[in-house]
Amino acid sequence: MSPEHESGQGIIVAVEDMFFAAKISGAGSLVGALITRVKSAKELIAHIEHGPPRLIIIDLNFNNLDPIPTIKYLKSRADLKAVPTIGFVSHVQVDLINAAEQAGCDHVMPRSAFSRRLPELLSEPFKP
Repeated sequence: MSPEHESGQGIIVAVEDMFFAAKISGAGSLVGALITRVKSAKELIAHIEHGPPRLIIIDLNFNNLDPIPTIKYLKSRADLKAVPTIGFVSHVQVDLINAAEQAGCDHVMPRSAFSRRLPELLSEPFKP
């Protein structure tokens, strides 16, 4: 994934698992999407200061990110409120799914469905 998020128009991905991150990066390459992986909430916030991304993807099990408060923060900012946010998680984690939706996550998907739809989700324009 690109080390820099220069344009503010790419996709920010907050995912802990480096193999899954590589899968997202590979799918992004297929559709020509600029993917930036972040490893903490602090890093995510630093990247969005360059301008709003086109899409934000969050692994809802990424403890170093503290996903629910991070989503609340992102959706509280006027410049980010309209940026689509996708969260993915195991389909059995109903409480976490509900918490992400209540925090303002636009789309919460089971990890399997997210994986299956990756190229479509990363394509521009974003289609839920």
